[in-house]
Amino acid sequence: MASIIAMSEESDMAKNNPELVKLLTELRIQAKKKNAPIWRDIAERLERPLRVWPEVNVSRIERYANEGDVILVPGKVLGSGVITKKVTVAAWKFSKGAKEKIESIGGKTMTIKELMKKNPTGSNVRIMG
Repeated sequence: MASIIAMSEESDMAKNNPELVKLLTELRIQAKKKNAPIWRDIAERLERPLRVWPEVNVSRIERYANEGDVILVPGKVLGSGVITKKVTVAAWKFSKGAKEKIESIGGKTMTIKELMKKNPTGSNVRIMG
């Protein structure tokens, strides 16, 4: 039985997570269909090794985001620090603490796929990490 593997064009690395492989494909399709280079950029970042994916604390989001911003983290959001701004954060993964902190102040958390469906052109999205 063959497994689903995505190969990066520039390297020999393979992604074995079927959910991630599907997301990478959808990001590239959306980038071409809507002429939105942000989705191609995110796909390229997610193709990199996991050890170089960003881990962003909510304190960094607090420091650099403005009220009402849409933040995209092509990695994981961690719960260290305090957040007081209502922001929408999309990421591959959230720690339990980060999700609770963002949602407790009225912010929203979502997956990258959900953000892509909500905002197909990727306009007014800030990449952090």
